[in-house]
Amino acid sequence: MLSLDRESPRTWRPVIMGRGGAVASNHPLATLAGFEVLRAGGNAADAAVAVASTLGVVEPYMSGMGGDGFYLFYDAAARRGTVVNASGPSPLAATAERYAAGIPQDGILSASVPCAVDGWHILRERFGTRPPAELLAAAIGYARDGFGATRHFCDFVTQQAVLLRRDPGCAAIYLPDGELPRLGAIIRNPNLARTFEALASGGRDAFYGGDTARNVARFSREQGGLITEQDLAACRAELQDPIATTYRGLTVLEAPPNSMGFTLLQELNIVEHVELARMGVCSADLIHTLVEAKKLAFLDRERYASDPRFSQVPLDCLLDKAYARELAARIDPRRAAPGALVPSVAGDTTYFAVVDGHGNAVSGIQSLGNLFGAGVMDPATGILLNDRMHTWHLEPGHPNRLEPGKRVRHTMNPPLALENGEVRALFGTPGGDAQVQINLQTFTAMVDLGLDPQQAVEMPRWESFQDGTHTSWPHSHTDELTIEDRVPPAVIEDLRARGHNVRLLGPLSGPCSAEIILRDPGTGLLLAGSDPRRDGYAMAL
Repeated sequence: MLSLDRESPRTWRPVIMGRGGAVASNHPLATLAGFEVLRAGGNAADAAVAVASTLGVVEPYMSGMGGDGFYLFYDAAARRGTVVNASGPSPLAATAERYAAGIPQDGILSASVPCAVDGWHILRERFGTRPPAELLAAAIGYARDGFGATRHFCDFVTQQAVLLRRDPGCAAIYLPDGELPRLGAIIRNPNLARTFEALASGGRDAFYGGDTARNVARFSREQGGLITEQDLAACRAELQDPIATTYRGLTVLEAPPNSMGFTLLQELNIVEHVELARMGVCSADLIHTLVEAKKLAFLDRERYASDPRFSQVPLDCLLDKAYARELAARIDPRRAAPGALVPSVAGDTTYFAVVDGHGNAVSGIQSLGNLFGAGVMDPATGILLNDRMHTWHLEPGHPNRLEPGKRVRHTMNPPLALENGEVRALFGTPGGDAQVQINLQTFTAMVDLGLDPQQAVEMPRWESFQDGTHTSWPHSHTDELTIEDRVPPAVIEDLRARGHNVRLLGPLSGPCSAEIILRDPGTGLLLAGSDPRRDGYAMAL
């Protein structure tokens, strides 16, 4: 499994290789922070906290203290995976009736209770070895002293300039003097640095209580929001057993609901009944088969994905191999399934992967929701709040209907593959509804087609959504399959002939920003790939 094909396409970036550990994330400074922790003797959990916290500073449009996360830790000695579910609940005052006029896409009423910080705390406390001050040092330094704005940073600020200008806290940090940042502009958030320092010295209680909680709750109240000190004090990340399936001899672990990780496992179960290896990279047969499998899995996602504390998610049925065989038999190899498709919503999330020299690993993903989350920053703490509330449904009877204290269904999922009880591959991406689609593409590219991690992340991408299964609600409707234009023209015409409404994107303009770490079972060498579609970067030692 996962043999490397020497004849596969060349890449823009090299595969990064090492034996003592590897880190891949969506920003070079975050990768460096995790790398330095590994080099100093920390383990994968330690490095993951350093990466996660640093991403919250240098990628403020994607994740941070005001957001959520899922972190899958694999203990090599115990041969056991554990999911840290750090997705925050809706405020206790949040009801469907309160939002009868609709849930705003941004602003203070779009913010749910932030839980990522408690996830970092549990990850370090249960599995780490290093003190919090050491692991948060990079985040503190970049928030206090600043970091250089990348081209993607500048682009994202430009895209959301209207939103950021509406909020004094955001405007002061990201649009100083009212101007858009240029490449290399120094971005500082000194109040966020002080909040991190309080966390480093006082632990999670310094965030969910004390001055930080009082300031965030006061800011929410003054802005007309719903988050209270009671909500923050009650917020707890949860330790969960991962869910799993097998795929061509590998065991693939995922986060359970309220994560939509089961959708990726269901997709894999379906395509396992098809000989993808015979279809070839970027062939019409391959793309068509994966798209149709995704459509079937997304129908079940819409029917069942929810917080299992509030409604049943029948995982035994959804992940049953016999059920997957039935679904695979429904795929017409020459014709796309009918039905309108809906447009993508930008997936403004961030993924990272860490493996240490002992074989421990963390597959981690965290988010603020959309770009810059709610677009509101508490000026006293420097915390940018999420806009996760906009993914709730309001119609009665829907499994993802808003209720107080409930966790919304999340597109975030942190996959990890094992072989004979050892970590074989970590792979993941931000990207909203596209996440489990791109994870399907990159993983099958390695397993079935023999691509290396860098080839897999650079392979031309497609993205498909169908009517009634979009994460955001109310659902919008369009019939569209987007594909990067590096796919051969004959393949595009073939897909159109099968009934796919194809829209072409520019090279490397497809969704998501994937990161992969693959372990070679023969040599133990770690091979890391990082996506050039954003600021991804991988390092190994």
